[in-house]
Amino acid sequence: CGSGAPDASGATGTPPAAADLAATASPALRLDNCGVTTSVEAPPQRVVTVKSSTFELLLALGLADRVVGAAFLDGAVPERWAADAADVPVVADAAPGREAVLALEPDMVFAGWESTFSADGVGERAELERAGVLTYVAPAACRGAGRPVPLTFETVFEHVLEAGDVFGVPDAAAALVEEQRAALAAVEPDTRGLRALWYSSGADVPYVGAGIGAPAMIMDAVGLENVAAEVQDSWTPFGWEQVVEADPDVIVLVDATWNSAQQKIDLLEAHPTASRLAAVREQRYLVVPFAATEAGVRNVDAAARLAQELAAIEVPDADGAP
Repeated sequence: CGSGAPDASGATGTPPAAADLAATASPALRLDNCGVTTSVEAPPQRVVTVKSSTFELLLALGLADRVVGAAFLDGAVPERWAADAADVPVVADAAPGREAVLALEPDMVFAGWESTFSADGVGERAELERAGVLTYVAPAACRGAGRPVPLTFETVFEHVLEAGDVFGVPDAAAALVEEQRAALAAVEPDTRGLRALWYSSGADVPYVGAGIGAPAMIMDAVGLENVAAEVQDSWTPFGWEQVVEADPDVIVLVDATWNSAQQKIDLLEAHPTASRLAAVREQRYLVVPFAATEAGVRNVDAAARLAQELAAIEVPDADGAP
């Protein structure tokens, strides 16, 4: 991201008060966001968030009072932000339509998925901008231009700092990043060289964490080797025969309201192919909430949780001894 200087007319006869204001006014913040250039003239005050990742970032920055509507939440808000979130209206279970968004009179839509900005979603970015509504995608969610490859925790932290600039709270963003860096540094990676399958969804064909996104980043932080690491994407289809061939030591289960960790366990243990895995027979499962699996302020928490769960799991070595 970058910032551009405001226009300076240099015209004579400018009233002193106006001249002082011009001298001290913050310049517009110019962003290249997923290949779209936008100019933030002033910190947004009426924001519609789409996806938990964007809503929770604003909560973590202390900006709940600026959110006029939250949509497409992936689960319950963590307890530490629940009180602030309670007064924010949840306006849609999925991406709201353009008219529903405009009815809230926002000055920005902050989306956790780039695909949110479409004719079938909240509206095209150019269309919303013409209506006076700024558009901003969480940078880690860019699918083309601006996509971080691979995603790293430092990239996530940079995106938090950018959001601090966008919303005019750079000090709060810096403090949040400092807190998150300290928490990440306290995570003790497992040293056993364990191989893991990150099972996000899917029954006929599993949809798993691949090699360049948040799942890979979190697994790397806790010392797990990703069995789908060679796939250059954030998530990927990964057939059951591939899973059996990979023979992961542990399975990370994404716990979503629409497809819980227990539902995944039931499927694994009844599946004619997956049930052959030692990790399934011995129930070597780790669980992470869905909302913590997309790039955002809960990734460090996810790493800390997985590290604790890993420490409690015994995996036999090549000789079959724990």
